[in-house]
Amino acid sequence: MNLDEIANNQPIVIMPSVTQVRSSYRRDVFYLTKGVSHKSSLEEKKHGIVLFKGNCFDILPTIPENSIDMIFADPPYFLSNGGITCHAGRMVSVNKGKWDVSKGIEENFIFTQRWLRECQRVLTPNGTIWVSGTAHIIYTVGSAMQSLGYKILNDIAWFKVNPPPNLSCRYFTHSTETIIWAAKNKASRHHFNYSLMKKMNNNKQMLSLWSIKAPGPAEKIYGKHPTQKPIELLDRIVLASTRPGDIVLDPFSGSGTTGIAAFKEGRQYIGIELEQSYLDVSIKRLKDAFKEKEK
Repeated sequence: MNLDEIANNQPIVIMPSVTQVRSSYRRDVFYLTKGVSHKSSLEEKKHGIVLFKGNCFDILPTIPENSIDMIFADPPYFLSNGGITCHAGRMVSVNKGKWDVSKGIEENFIFTQRWLRECQRVLTPNGTIWVSGTAHIIYTVGSAMQSLGYKILNDIAWFKVNPPPNLSCRYFTHSTETIIWAAKNKASRHHFNYSLMKKMNNNKQMLSLWSIKAPGPAEKIYGKHPTQKPIELLDRIVLASTRPGDIVLDPFSGSGTTGIAAFKEGRQYIGIELEQSYLDVSIKRLKDAFKEKEK
């Protein structure tokens, strides 16, 4: 089925306005996930943290609509194409696993639109989503968001300070990722902690260019994730767009950085991860964060 056929077969959906739909669910992640058939891999009852092993396409549909305040998603970039990159001064393959292999432009769009549709369904009327990616996927994300009626708020350019060199010497050195910040729809009245962001930026309006170092060794003591994000980046995202007690969800939770940031800042968290090895890393990292909090 091509994209025209997909579009023609999609039902017409009138997005609810802010005044039409109110979230009536209890503000508790364990209440919201009671319909999830998968057994949780980690539960932290005191602070409202839960992790599930599974496919987001199986788990997201079981979460009630209009229940999640913020989503951070770091989806497959589809850049595992046999190329090379530089890591720690050595030439290494860019291949990250079968989950990151491109299936072509149309299939990648279908995949992206599908998970974004489920994320849009579970967001509260005023909820927002952040999606990170390189040029391999971010334009597909933006197009899919527009097709679903999201309201794009910002495109953040994350400048990775001290990036690895470009070994082919045929391109500019890849030193940025784009993070799209979007509201559920055009009627949303999204939350933005403007005052705090200004305070964090020496009392000047914070720009959409963020200079933040990639994760250092201290964030990778239990193992590496190929697209792991730094705690500093997720801390800023959580603080900018949520309030204490809000519910944060990550459908591709990887090594658990979103969960750690949510926990540190007093937010509840639902993480979904398909790969057991990455789930093991995130569990260890989160348990360390719990212990540190108790000191």
